[in-house]
Amino acid sequence: MLWIKAFHFVFVVNWFAGIFYLPRLFVYHAMAEDTISIERFKIMERKLYRGIMTPSAIIATALGFWLVFLNPHWYFSQGWFHAKLALVLALWIYHYYCYRYLKAFQKDQNKHGHVFYRWFNEAPVILLVGIGILVIVKPF
Repeated sequence: MLWIKAFHFVFVVNWFAGIFYLPRLFVYHAMAEDTISIERFKIMERKLYRGIMTPSAIIATALGFWLVFLNPHWYFSQGWFHAKLALVLALWIYHYYCYRYLKAFQKDQNKHGHVFYRWFNEAPVILLVGIGILVIVKPF
């Protein structure tokens, strides 16, 4: 079980690395004016989303399900776990919105400025803090 937890943690870290970096790329992409930079950002964003973020998200989630499967009664009897699931669902929704914005950039149909993406980039910080506190402190 400790190996599963360890790999779950590693893939969560990878997922969050992408979740933090992709919106930062959106900030720079929204500010770019030359074709070379715009095309470079499209490639970087696509590779990050498809090559790191999404595989890490899927593996982290699958390992999380595996952990719950090993001891479902305990997990589902914990209040903190229900709150964590809600935050993980919010993280998946955020991940989906990253996809939507990625697709808009890919089609040259972005409707947001760099300031929007700077604020958008802050949301996962709240999710990470919440998830981290719930998992480590288990306050309820």
